[in-house]
Amino acid sequence: MSPKARENLTGYLFISPWLIGFFVFTLWPFLRSFYLSFCNYNIVQPPKFIGLANYQMMLFNDDLFYKSLWVTLRYAIVAVPLTLVVGVALALLLNLNVKGIAVFRTIFYLPSIVPTVAMTSIFMWILNPQVGMVNRILTIFGITGPAWLSDPVWTPWTLIFMAVWAAGGSMVIYLAGLKDIPQYLYEAATLDGASAWRKMRVITLPMLSPVIFFNLVMSVIGTFQYFTQAFVISNGSGGPEDSTLFYALYMFKRCWKYMDMGYGSAMAWVLFLIVMVSTGLIFQTQKRWVHYGR
Repeated sequence: MSPKARENLTGYLFISPWLIGFFVFTLWPFLRSFYLSFCNYNIVQPPKFIGLANYQMMLFNDDLFYKSLWVTLRYAIVAVPLTLVVGVALALLLNLNVKGIAVFRTIFYLPSIVPTVAMTSIFMWILNPQVGMVNRILTIFGITGPAWLSDPVWTPWTLIFMAVWAAGGSMVIYLAGLKDIPQYLYEAATLDGASAWRKMRVITLPMLSPVIFFNLVMSVIGTFQYFTQAFVISNGSGGPEDSTLFYALYMFKRCWKYMDMGYGSAMAWVLFLIVMVSTGLIFQTQKRWVHYGR
Protein backbone atom coordinates (compact mmCIF):
# COMPACT_ATOMS: atom_id res chain seq x y z
CA MET A 1 0.00 0.00 0.00
CA SER A 2 1.39 3.38 -0.99
CA PRO A 3 1.96 6.06 1.65
CA LYS A 4 -0.81 8.18 0.06
CA ALA A 5 -3.33 5.32 0.22
CA ARG A 6 -2.30 4.53 3.80
CA GLU A 7 -2.77 8.18 4.74
CA ASN A 8 -6.23 8.24 3.13
CA LEU A 9 -7.23 5.02 4.88
CA THR A 10 -6.10 6.41 8.23
CA GLY A 11 -8.16 9.53 7.63
CA TYR A 12 -11.27 7.51 6.77
CA LEU A 13 -10.80 5.36 9.86
CA PHE A 14 -10.69 8.47 12.04
CA ILE A 15 -13.87 9.92 10.56
CA SER A 16 -15.67 6.55 10.27
CA PRO A 17 -17.66 7.02 13.53
CA TRP A 18 -19.03 10.29 12.17
CA LEU A 19 -19.73 8.75 8.75
CA ILE A 20 -21.59 5.83 10.31
CA GLY A 21 -23.62 8.20 12.46
CA PHE A 22 -24.37 10.41 9.46
CA PHE A 23 -25.60 7.53 7.30
CA VAL A 24 -27.59 5.83 10.07
CA PHE A 25 -29.10 8.83 11.86
CA THR A 26 -29.28 11.49 9.12
CA LEU A 27 -29.11 10.29 5.53
CA TRP A 28 -31.14 7.10 5.95
CA PRO A 29 -34.01 8.77 7.89
CA PHE A 30 -33.93 11.61 5.35
CA LEU A 31 -34.41 9.23 2.41
CA ARG A 32 -36.80 7.00 4.33
CA SER A 33 -39.09 9.92 5.17
CA PHE A 34 -39.25 10.82 1.49
CA TYR A 35 -40.46 7.31 0.66
CA LEU A 36 -42.91 7.28 3.58
CA SER A 37 -44.45 10.55 2.39
CA PHE A 38 -45.96 8.50 -0.45
CA CYS A 39 -47.23 5.79 1.89
CA ASN A 40 -49.93 5.08 4.42
CA TYR A 41 -47.89 4.12 7.47
CA ASN A 42 -48.84 3.87 11.14
CA ILE A 43 -45.74 2.05 12.56
CA VAL A 44 -47.79 -1.05 13.43
CA GLN A 45 -48.37 -2.17 9.85
CA PRO A 46 -45.95 -2.13 6.91
CA PRO A 47 -45.98 1.00 4.71
CA LYS A 48 -48.54 0.90 1.90
CA PHE A 49 -47.75 2.96 -1.17
CA ILE A 50 -50.56 5.43 -1.98
CA GLY A 51 -48.82 7.82 -4.36
CA LEU A 52 -49.58 11.52 -3.93
CA ALA A 53 -52.61 10.96 -1.68
CA ASN A 54 -50.93 12.49 1.39
CA TYR A 55 -49.97 15.63 -0.52
CA GLN A 56 -53.43 15.90 -2.10
CA MET A 57 -55.10 15.58 1.29
CA MET A 58 -52.76 18.18 2.76
CA LEU A 59 -53.13 20.78 0.03
CA PHE A 60 -56.82 20.38 -0.81
CA ASN A 61 -58.64 18.85 2.16
CA ASP A 62 -56.82 19.77 5.37
CA ASP A 63 -57.84 23.13 6.81
CA LEU A 64 -55.56 22.64 9.82
CA PHE A 65 -52.56 22.45 7.50
CA TYR A 66 -53.22 26.00 6.30
CA LYS A 67 -54.15 27.09 9.82
CA SER A 68 -50.82 25.86 11.20
CA LEU A 69 -48.96 27.46 8.31
CA TRP A 70 -50.68 30.79 8.96
CA VAL A 71 -49.95 30.62 12.71
CA THR A 72 -46.28 30.02 11.93
CA LEU A 73 -46.06 32.78 9.29
CA ARG A 74 -47.85 35.27 11.53
CA TYR A 75 -45.40 34.57 14.32
CA ALA A 76 -42.43 34.85 11.95
CA ILE A 77 -43.59 38.18 10.49
CA VAL A 78 -43.59 39.76 13.95
CA ALA A 79 -41.02 37.83 15.96
CA VAL A 80 -38.14 37.69 13.47
CA PRO A 81 -37.83 41.47 12.83
CA LEU A 82 -38.50 42.27 16.47
CA THR A 83 -35.83 39.94 17.83
CA LEU A 84 -33.35 41.22 15.23
CA VAL A 85 -33.95 44.85 16.21
CA VAL A 86 -33.82 44.11 19.94
CA GLY A 87 -30.67 42.02 19.54
CA VAL A 88 -28.86 44.76 17.60
CA ALA A 89 -30.05 47.45 20.02
CA LEU A 90 -28.83 45.48 23.04
CA ALA A 91 -25.48 44.84 21.37
CA LEU A 92 -25.03 48.55 20.63
CA LEU A 93 -25.79 49.43 24.24
CA LEU A 94 -23.58 46.70 25.66
CA ASN A 95 -20.72 47.71 23.37
CA LEU A 96 -20.30 50.94 25.31
CA ASN A 97 -17.15 51.24 27.38
CA VAL A 98 -18.65 51.89 30.81
CA LYS A 99 -17.96 50.51 34.26
CA GLY A 100 -19.65 47.18 35.02
CA ILE A 101 -20.63 46.51 31.41
CA ALA A 102 -19.57 42.84 31.72
CA VAL A 103 -22.20 42.32 34.41
CA PHE A 104 -24.95 43.70 32.16
CA ARG A 105 -23.77 41.54 29.27
CA THR A 106 -24.07 38.48 31.48
CA ILE A 107 -27.53 39.49 32.70
CA PHE A 108 -28.89 39.96 29.19
CA TYR A 109 -27.26 36.76 27.93
CA LEU A 110 -28.46 34.45 30.70
CA PRO A 111 -32.09 34.10 29.47
CA SER A 112 -30.86 32.58 26.21
CA ILE A 113 -29.20 29.64 28.00
CA VAL A 114 -32.16 28.76 30.21
CA PRO A 115 -33.69 25.46 29.00
CA THR A 116 -36.72 26.15 26.84
CA VAL A 117 -39.12 24.00 28.87
CA ALA A 118 -38.00 25.63 32.13
CA MET A 119 -38.33 29.12 30.64
CA THR A 120 -41.81 28.38 29.32
CA SER A 121 -42.92 26.94 32.67
CA ILE A 122 -41.69 30.07 34.45
CA PHE A 123 -43.65 32.28 32.07
CA MET A 124 -46.76 30.13 32.59
CA TRP A 125 -46.48 30.81 36.31
CA ILE A 126 -45.73 34.54 35.93
CA LEU A 127 -48.61 35.03 33.47
CA ASN A 128 -51.15 32.87 35.27
CA PRO A 129 -54.38 34.95 35.25
CA GLN A 130 -55.26 34.04 38.86
CA VAL A 131 -51.98 33.89 40.77
CA GLY A 132 -49.46 35.23 38.26
CA MET A 133 -47.13 38.08 39.17
CA VAL A 134 -48.03 40.23 36.15
CA ASN A 135 -51.79 40.26 36.74
CA ARG A 136 -51.30 40.84 40.46
CA ILE A 137 -49.23 43.93 39.73
CA LEU A 138 -51.86 45.15 37.26
CA THR A 139 -54.55 44.62 39.90
CA ILE A 140 -52.74 47.04 42.23
CA PHE A 141 -53.31 49.76 39.63
CA GLY A 142 -56.93 48.78 39.11
CA ILE A 143 -56.29 47.02 35.79
CA THR A 144 -57.80 43.65 35.03
CA GLY A 145 -55.11 41.58 33.38
CA PRO A 146 -55.97 39.41 30.38
CA ALA A 147 -55.82 35.64 30.21
CA TRP A 148 -52.36 35.64 28.70
CA LEU A 149 -52.19 31.93 27.93
CA SER A 150 -55.84 31.01 27.41
CA ASP A 151 -57.00 33.88 25.21
CA PRO A 152 -56.37 33.25 21.48
CA VAL A 153 -55.68 36.97 21.00
CA TRP A 154 -53.04 37.26 23.72
CA THR A 155 -51.34 33.86 23.51
CA PRO A 156 -49.40 34.57 20.27
CA TRP A 157 -48.16 37.85 21.72
CA THR A 158 -47.00 36.01 24.83
CA LEU A 159 -44.90 33.69 22.67
CA ILE A 160 -43.45 36.67 20.81
CA PHE A 161 -42.53 38.33 24.12
CA MET A 162 -40.80 35.13 25.21
CA ALA A 163 -38.75 35.17 22.01
CA VAL A 164 -37.71 38.78 22.61
CA TRP A 165 -36.84 37.99 26.23
CA ALA A 166 -34.38 35.36 24.98
CA ALA A 167 -32.77 37.64 22.38
CA GLY A 168 -29.54 37.63 24.36
CA GLY A 169 -28.25 34.72 22.30
CA SER A 170 -28.22 36.75 19.10
CA MET A 171 -27.03 39.79 21.04
CA VAL A 172 -23.73 38.05 21.78
CA ILE A 173 -23.20 37.38 18.07
CA TYR A 174 -23.95 41.01 17.20
CA LEU A 175 -21.58 42.13 19.95
CA ALA A 176 -18.81 40.01 18.47
CA GLY A 177 -19.53 41.60 15.09
CA LEU A 178 -19.30 45.08 16.59
CA LYS A 179 -15.94 44.26 18.17
CA ASP A 180 -14.67 43.25 14.73
CA ILE A 181 -15.36 46.66 13.16
CA PRO A 182 -12.06 48.57 12.74
CA GLN A 183 -11.87 51.59 15.03
CA TYR A 184 -10.04 53.69 12.45
CA LEU A 185 -13.29 53.97 10.50
CA TYR A 186 -14.93 55.72 13.44
CA GLU A 187 -11.86 57.90 13.98
CA ALA A 188 -11.91 59.02 10.34
CA ALA A 189 -15.64 59.73 10.55
CA THR A 190 -15.10 61.80 13.70
CA LEU A 191 -12.47 63.90 11.94
CA ASP A 192 -14.98 64.49 9.14
CA GLY A 193 -17.51 65.74 11.68
CA ALA A 194 -19.94 62.82 11.38
CA SER A 195 -22.64 62.58 14.03
CA ALA A 196 -23.26 59.44 16.08
CA TRP A 197 -26.36 58.63 14.02
CA ARG A 198 -24.44 58.98 10.75
CA LYS A 199 -21.64 56.75 12.05
CA MET A 200 -24.15 54.06 12.88
CA ARG A 201 -25.89 54.40 9.49
CA VAL A 202 -22.82 54.43 7.24
CA ILE A 203 -20.32 52.40 9.31
CA THR A 204 -21.88 50.26 12.02
CA LEU A 205 -24.89 48.82 10.23
CA PRO A 206 -23.14 48.13 6.89
CA MET A 207 -20.19 46.49 8.65
CA LEU A 208 -22.58 44.51 10.85
CA SER A 209 -24.79 43.46 7.94
CA PRO A 210 -23.16 39.99 7.46
CA VAL A 211 -23.92 39.18 11.08
CA ILE A 212 -27.48 40.50 10.72
CA PHE A 213 -27.88 38.40 7.59
CA PHE A 214 -26.69 35.27 9.39
CA ASN A 215 -29.06 35.81 12.29
CA LEU A 216 -31.92 36.56 9.89
CA VAL A 217 -31.45 33.26 8.07
CA MET A 218 -31.15 31.28 11.31
CA SER A 219 -34.19 33.03 12.80
CA VAL A 220 -36.37 32.26 9.79
CA ILE A 221 -35.32 28.60 9.81
CA GLY A 222 -35.84 28.37 13.57
CA THR A 223 -39.27 29.97 13.33
CA PHE A 224 -40.53 27.32 10.94
CA GLN A 225 -39.27 24.70 13.41
CA TYR A 226 -40.96 26.40 16.38
CA PHE A 227 -42.34 23.70 18.65
CA THR A 228 -41.33 23.44 22.30
CA GLN A 229 -42.91 26.60 23.74
CA ALA A 230 -46.20 26.01 21.93
CA PHE A 231 -46.26 22.38 23.04
CA VAL A 232 -45.65 23.22 26.71
CA ILE A 233 -48.13 26.12 26.85
CA SER A 234 -50.94 24.24 25.12
CA ASN A 235 -50.08 20.82 26.55
CA GLY A 236 -49.67 19.61 22.98
CA SER A 237 -53.14 20.65 21.83
CA GLY A 238 -52.24 23.82 19.92
CA GLY A 239 -54.93 25.77 21.78
CA PRO A 240 -56.61 27.95 22.67
CA GLU A 241 -58.63 27.79 19.45
CA ASP A 242 -55.57 26.60 17.50
CA SER A 243 -53.78 29.91 18.19
CA THR A 244 -50.56 28.03 19.03
CA LEU A 245 -50.95 25.28 16.44
CA PHE A 246 -47.59 25.89 14.81
CA TYR A 247 -46.62 23.85 11.78
CA ALA A 248 -44.12 21.66 13.64
CA LEU A 249 -46.63 21.02 16.44
CA TYR A 250 -49.34 19.98 13.98
CA MET A 251 -46.85 17.71 12.22
CA PHE A 252 -45.98 16.15 15.58
CA LYS A 253 -49.67 15.56 16.34
CA ARG A 254 -50.26 13.90 12.98
CA CYS A 255 -47.34 11.56 13.61
CA TRP A 256 -47.74 10.64 17.27
CA LYS A 257 -51.34 11.39 18.18
CA TYR A 258 -52.98 10.09 15.02
CA MET A 259 -50.12 7.68 14.19
CA ASP A 260 -50.10 8.88 10.59
CA MET A 261 -46.40 8.75 9.83
CA GLY A 262 -46.91 8.97 6.09
CA TYR A 263 -48.84 12.21 6.36
CA GLY A 264 -46.31 13.58 8.86
CA SER A 265 -43.47 12.74 6.48
CA ALA A 266 -45.27 14.58 3.68
CA MET A 267 -45.66 17.60 5.97
CA ALA A 268 -41.95 17.43 6.78
CA TRP A 269 -41.03 17.56 3.10
CA VAL A 270 -43.38 20.46 2.44
CA LEU A 271 -41.72 22.24 5.38
CA PHE A 272 -38.33 21.46 3.87
CA LEU A 273 -39.38 23.07 0.59
CA ILE A 274 -40.81 26.12 2.38
CA VAL A 275 -37.58 26.62 4.33
CA MET A 276 -35.46 26.16 1.21
CA VAL A 277 -37.51 28.68 -0.78
CA SER A 278 -37.57 31.20 2.09
CA THR A 279 -33.83 30.89 2.63
CA GLY A 280 -33.19 31.17 -1.10
CA LEU A 281 -35.23 34.37 -1.33
CA ILE A 282 -33.31 35.86 1.60
CA PHE A 283 -30.01 34.97 -0.07
CA GLN A 284 -31.18 36.69 -3.24
CA THR A 285 -31.56 39.97 -1.31
CA GLN A 286 -28.10 39.98 0.27
CA LYS A 287 -26.47 41.66 -2.74
CA ARG A 288 -28.51 44.79 -2.01
CA TRP A 289 -27.76 45.27 1.67
CA VAL A 290 -25.02 42.90 2.91
CA HIS A 291 -21.47 44.28 2.75
CA TYR A 292 -18.58 41.85 3.19
CA GLY A 293 -15.63 44.09 2.32
CA ARG A 294 -13.76 46.41 4.61
